[in-house]
Amino acid sequence: MASKVKKLANGMEDTPRGRLLAAAAHLFRTKGFERTTVRDLAQEVGIQSGSIFHHFKSKEEILRCVMEEVIHFNTGRMREGLDKSAGPRDKLLALIRSELNSINGETGEAMAVLIYEWRCLTPESQEHILELRSHYEQLWLDTLKEAQQAGLIAPQRDLFVLRRLMAGAISWSHYWYKTDGEIKLDQLAHQALFLALHES
Repeated sequence: MASKVKKLANGMEDTPRGRLLAAAAHLFRTKGFERTTVRDLAQEVGIQSGSIFHHFKSKEEILRCVMEEVIHFNTGRMREGLDKSAGPRDKLLALIRSELNSINGETGEAMAVLIYEWRCLTPESQEHILELRSHYEQLWLDTLKEAQQAGLIAPQRDLFVLRRLMAGAISWSHYWYKTDGEIKLDQLAHQALFLALHES
């Protein structure tokens, strides 16, 4: 990543603010946003409740920042994967691998918060997060289009629908894929690539 600051779980920086966001991602995932109190957050990182408001104006702002940070972190990881890839097939594999990592790896809790606590954001925050997500999704759509133009994806396939189906399948992998199981994540990424492409 571009930042040289040490990263915590969930892709947050190892700073007081980052530690709060990492704790928030964990609690929002395990207890839910609405059931998590500011006191819970403070106890998780060992500070007084009032100290949280030196960093954030509200609990909702913390939720928005968790989502912001995980999108930025994983978008950066995707760009790194694309930069290291040669050709559309390798690029698509890099995106699949990155997203599987984001769901099943260190940012898994924050990604789950992004998916399942969306309704708790204010309309303004939702609009902001959607704008960030649009850049993330455009990387996928551009790469899928390049693969289709190279003949790797059947021309009749709707790329928007394909992306949505892939996103759903990758997100759902959290419920059945075991990182310590027989199938390694890279093997799973190759299987997902095989299903997406027009190959024999």
